[in-house]
Amino acid sequence: MAIRFQYNKTSLQEMNKQLRIRLRALPTLKNKESALRAEVKRAKDYATSLDEKLSAAMAQYNEMVRLWNEFNPRLVVIRDVDLGIKKIAGVRIPILQEIHFEIKPFSLFNQPVWFMDGVMILEKLASIAIEREFYYAKMKLLDHARKKTTQKVNLYEKVQIPGYEEAVIKIKRFLEDEENLSKSSQKILKNRFDQKEVTV
Repeated sequence: MAIRFQYNKTSLQEMNKQLRIRLRALPTLKNKESALRAEVKRAKDYATSLDEKLSAAMAQYNEMVRLWNEFNPRLVVIRDVDLGIKKIAGVRIPILQEIHFEIKPFSLFNQPVWFMDGVMILEKLASIAIEREFYYAKMKLLDHARKKTTQKVNLYEKVQIPGYEEAVIKIKRFLEDEENLSKSSQKILKNRFDQKEVTV
């Protein structure tokens, strides 16, 4: 990206202003990037732990697999999931607050004794699975924001800041050269004027 400028003092002031803005913003962007990187890692670690927790819970109930054929999975329905919003390093992230289940009515007398336990097990497994999916989605959102911030840091560090610095140097050199030429031409004119006075 070539930075457009003119060889005058107004353009020099604008280039200096843009350079200062980017130099001031760069540390903040770097901090945001590192905070997002840490949050992505934290979300990933937690999602992985939820994977393990879900696998362990599923393995624990594998012994009851034959009994699950008798169980009606439609007895437990997810009615609603409450979400909140939290800002992490300037990025709005949804927060899982509560999962609401609806238990369809069933007769305790006509069903096996373990049906109530089955309902609780299903709620537990569904809660873990929902939380796991939620954390994977959170991780993707944070990682996307981190990538965009990294791109901006790289743009500032590798393109814009050096470009504005180069533009400032070019404008200053041009203005100094112009001033030197002006002074030189004034001296030459003065010397010629002085020589004409001496000869007259």
